[in-house]
Amino acid sequence: MDGRSLHAISQNVAEQLPAAVLTHPFGTEWEVFKVKDRVFMLLTEVTGEPIVILKADPEDGQALRHTYPQITPGYHMNKKHWITVRAGGAVSEDLVHELVINSYRLVVAGLPRREQPVDPISYGRRP
Repeated sequence: MDGRSLHAISQNVAEQLPAAVLTHPFGTEWEVFKVKDRVFMLLTEVTGEPIVILKADPEDGQALRHTYPQITPGYHMNKKHWITVRAGGAVSEDLVHELVINSYRLVVAGLPRREQPVDPISYGRRP
C-alpha cells in the first residue's frame, strides 16, 4: 500500500462512521475527522509523506509500535495515546480499517452516554 492509498482507505472508513465529520481547523493541509467535536483521526503529509494519526489505547499503541516499523508515536499529539501510521511494510488495508474504527470507538467511549452515536463496546467488532 502506498501513501495515497493509506489516506484514501482511512478517509473512506471514517466517512462511513456514524456522526463522523470532516473538518479543516488547521488549514487545507490537514484533514481532521471528529465525532461530536472530538478528534479521532488526522490526515496530513510530513515532508511529502502521507501519514494518518489515530487515537490508540496506550498498551495497544505500544504493541503496534513494537510490531510495525511504520507505526510510531503520534505526530504533534500525546505520544502515549496517539499513533502515526505510514504506508508500507505489513500495514494492510485490514489493519488500517481496524485502527480507524478503534480510534473512533475510543473517542466515542469518552463521550457522555447520551451523546454517543453508537455503543463503543460493540460497534465495529468483527465476529
